[in-house]
Amino acid sequence: MDPVSVIVAALTAGAVAGAQGTATDVVKDAYAGLKALVRRRLAGRVSGEVAVEQHERQPEAWRGAVEAELVDVDAGGDVAVVEAAQRLMALLDAEGSRAGRYQVDARGAQGVQIGDHGTQTNTFTTPPSV
Repeated sequence: MDPVSVIVAALTAGAVAGAQGTATDVVKDAYAGLKALVRRRLAGRVSGEVAVEQHERQPEAWRGAVEAELVDVDAGGDVAVVEAAQRLMALLDAEGSRAGRYQVDARGAQGVQIGDHGTQTNTFTTPPSV
């Protein structure tokens, strides 16, 4: 998964677990920590703050808005946020975490798509000579 998708997946899974009352104290703490980091990253962006707040109440309805806000502030480049999301997913989906589902490493990659059920078309051309 790409970093922003991991963050959104963790926020969604944490919100759902909390709403269903299935979250342990450890999960609640990890979710609260991730939300705090995301809110810090979105500080001063009213649309981002609203999206995160509403996402907790209606995760699927607000998923796209949260994702767009996180992309705009390059949350995927914030190591602390990505690691917090990975920790939360390890608690909520231990099997998926062990399988490497939430690991991200696309250093030096071009035309990469990471995640489930995606479609991508790439056109690579020879770079202009200088």
